[in-house]
Amino acid sequence: MADFNTMELMICTAARELEDGATVGVGTGAPCAAAMLSQKTTAPNLVIFFEAGGVAPMIPEMPISVGDSRTTWKANMAAGMAEVMETCCRGMVDYTFLGGAQIDMYGNLNSTRIGGDQQKPKVRLPGSGGANDFASFCWRMMVITAQDSRRFVERCEFITTPGYLTGGESRQTSGLPKGSGPYKIITNMAVMDFEPESKRMRISSINHGYSEKDVRDNCGFELLKAAKVSETPPPTAEALRLLREEIDPYKYIIGR
Repeated sequence: MADFNTMELMICTAARELEDGATVGVGTGAPCAAAMLSQKTTAPNLVIFFEAGGVAPMIPEMPISVGDSRTTWKANMAAGMAEVMETCCRGMVDYTFLGGAQIDMYGNLNSTRIGGDQQKPKVRLPGSGGANDFASFCWRMMVITAQDSRRFVERCEFITTPGYLTGGESRQTSGLPKGSGPYKIITNMAVMDFEPESKRMRISSINHGYSEKDVRDNCGFELLKAAKVSETPPPTAEALRLLREEIDPYKYIIGR
């Protein structure tokens, strides 16, 4: 039996995607834990941006919101949302982590509503916050989410956050920066990336204990498959120690 849970696996997998010296816009929760872990392991010079204005902090422990004072601990700047979003618009933020209630085959996200009636939806969700801005102007968007066919849908009922829109060159022709867009989708079952031409989601690696059939059965659309699909590397003992003892000792995130 594995000595780590699925949340720990997803966080450790996400942390490995962030290289030293990169910039990343994060919110609270699993994305923040991934950025903190990366900063403590393979990317000590990772520059973290928080939507509320914290720039390049050395976060002492897990913050509970993007406005938590810990997001400006030993930071280069305690700025504001306007400054952070302007930095994204200038093309200076490499990565962002986002999520939503729905994600489709082109990486579009819905965090606005479920149901066709704008005025009386079945479910009204929190909305964009800064997600649209981050996804539009950060170069690579990543998502950490549990996988099931209700969340992974063929078409989002509302696009709060743009991915590759309708695929192909549609993101670029809409006016968003060429070369930007969804990068990795990290779930409890697998890691997905996007086929370069069609911009459709495809299976890149599969987590231990799951099969390709499991991944496909828990997706509401047909997933493409990379030429070489590997097994997702497990967390290292040191990464788990840091995550459990220093980053999230009270299990706010990894205890979910």
